[in-house]
Amino acid sequence: MKVNQIPTPALILDLEAAERNQRKMMAFIAPRNLALRPHYKSHKSTMIAHMQLAGGAKGITCAKLSEAEDLILSGIPDVLIGNQVVDPAKIMRLAELAGYCHLAVCVDTEENIAALGRAAAFCDTTIYCLPEYDVGMKRCGVATHEEVLRLAEAILRTPHLAFMGIQAYAGNLAHECDPERRKTESLKVEADLRELLAKLAAAGIRVPEVSGLSTGTVELRPLDTVYTEAQTGTYLFMDAAYRKVGAGFEHALFMLAQVVSADDTHIVTDAGMKSLGVDQGAPLFCDYPEARVDMSEEHCAAYFDGGARPQEMKKAGDKICLIPGHCCTTINLHDFIYLVKGDEVVGRIPVTSRGKSQ
Repeated sequence: MKVNQIPTPALILDLEAAERNQRKMMAFIAPRNLALRPHYKSHKSTMIAHMQLAGGAKGITCAKLSEAEDLILSGIPDVLIGNQVVDPAKIMRLAELAGYCHLAVCVDTEENIAALGRAAAFCDTTIYCLPEYDVGMKRCGVATHEEVLRLAEAILRTPHLAFMGIQAYAGNLAHECDPERRKTESLKVEADLRELLAKLAAAGIRVPEVSGLSTGTVELRPLDTVYTEAQTGTYLFMDAAYRKVGAGFEHALFMLAQVVSADDTHIVTDAGMKSLGVDQGAPLFCDYPEARVDMSEEHCAAYFDGGARPQEMKKAGDKICLIPGHCCTTINLHDFIYLVKGDEVVGRIPVTSRGKSQ
């Protein structure tokens, strides 16, 4: 089957580009003693998660318990839920799943730690916990070194819980387009974390892992970075949002669309907001990256304003590729990803955890 025979709109993954991105990431982190724990939310496919492990990843990060369950039941041996789980029923399920693999979760209250401990004791399992330290997101986590110390001590004294380290995700810097500000602020986070580790060491607490980082900040890590795990996600695919940031990875994920209408001023495709995540901006047309893009539910149009008509215009019926504005939310709109090499389709894999946000 040829790529131009795929019914549209459809997600296609250039396997060779994705493999090059994986190798590039592994080559970058190796001299920094960083382990790769890629984020599942970027692809939501257990098959791709296993590909990442085969390519050198240590384990997988995910956002939700339902994603963790899919990963664990597919045989992933090391999973980190990079958020808090506080619902009693979910905590009990988490404790049960901890009997199948090395399962970790983030915490930011002593009440949550106690609840996790009770559930793990009931299931006779061990849950690994990471106090979340707010390094700029202003979302979850605690804001002071003293609070992190208190949480670490609470984990260490709770049976059936294990202190895994610190979660420190500076997602607020991931899409900072000013490279100097992104670098300066990233180094400030490094310095703050060193002080935190010194405080914990003075209290007799060893910190096995410092987990975090994003595709937009991992390339700024010094050789002696305090981080031990990189939770990067988009590096494998890339998207238009990280293209603006200048992240050094290839575009591997594309939306294949069909032109349904065209004239001298614009073209209209059959891929709209029901097919493409637009929360971080509009997609880019690969053939017309300078075109003005307009989105509606079922259509995405490229306009050639000011007489900037390209020499080669697509016509109705032609296929065309777009770069999603945000790969993570785009993935969640699709049931399958087509795997391609050149113009050949070599496979189709399910988006295993599509819609699983619990």
